[in-house]
Amino acid sequence: MFPEVHFVTVFADGPGGGNPAPIVVDAATMTDEEMRDVARRSGHESGFVLPAPVGSGCDLALRFWVPNHEMSMCGHVTVGALWLLDRLGRLPGDEVRVFTPSGIVLGWLGGPVGRRTVEISQPLGAVEPLADVRVEFLLDVLGITRDDLAPAPVQNASTSRVKTLLPLASPALLDALRPDFDRVEEACTLVDSTGLYPYAVGDPGRPVFDARQFPRSSGYPEDAATGIAATALVAGLLAAGRVAPNAGAVHVRQGRAMGRPSRIDVRFARDGDAVTGLRLGGAVALADGAERSTR
Repeated sequence: MFPEVHFVTVFADGPGGGNPAPIVVDAATMTDEEMRDVARRSGHESGFVLPAPVGSGCDLALRFWVPNHEMSMCGHVTVGALWLLDRLGRLPGDEVRVFTPSGIVLGWLGGPVGRRTVEISQPLGAVEPLADVRVEFLLDVLGITRDDLAPAPVQNASTSRVKTLLPLASPALLDALRPDFDRVEEACTLVDSTGLYPYAVGDPGRPVFDARQFPRSSGYPEDAATGIAATALVAGLLAAGRVAPNAGAVHVRQGRAMGRPSRIDVRFARDGDAVTGLRLGGAVALADGAERSTR
């Protein structure tokens, strides 16, 4: 029997928005090929809940698959899975420890029944600028020139996976991008990245940014909402001095060019005045208003 798959939508910012997340809440007996088949059937990043490894100190484990391969971490799937498990009464409390292939992720749930919120932890990560010769190739793949860039560095940034951040001069240029999708994987491989993440200032004077995600080899050309890329973007913005550590929530809007408006919220975790990490959250809802399953 094919496992029951629950569908949630994560990070929606309007009708038709957000990133669908198929979740299997009892995946302990599934094989790798069965997990991959769920992702292939749905065409989306999919999450699989398993018992935590003995001695890990965690409450549960998560694995993540896209149609082409397993991933070490997926932000929107983790947020969606914790929201769903909370709804089903399957969590031990409002603070949980999740074992993932990329390491232990902390989760926090809050709010009243019907308006529950979820945030997950991400490290502050690593950020480095890219050499000009590599930037030229990326621009060619995206179909733009240096004149289309904002006066900010092109960076590789990573909290869980490396994303390549390309600052564009305006949201209009971002929405108009028509990449050469046949060369995106080559471009990502050249810069040792898992996705190109061009972005633009979305609301001057406020910490709001627009972005698009073109993944290296997930099995689809563009992603409507990418939590791990959004946290990488915020880490890059902080390193470049483009957001202040006391900014409060940074809002990353994605998916508009796909007709799937999304918003990802990222906050700084702090110890006194020091930024120690990031918290990733956003809206979650049942897909189509109800649980569904595929068999």
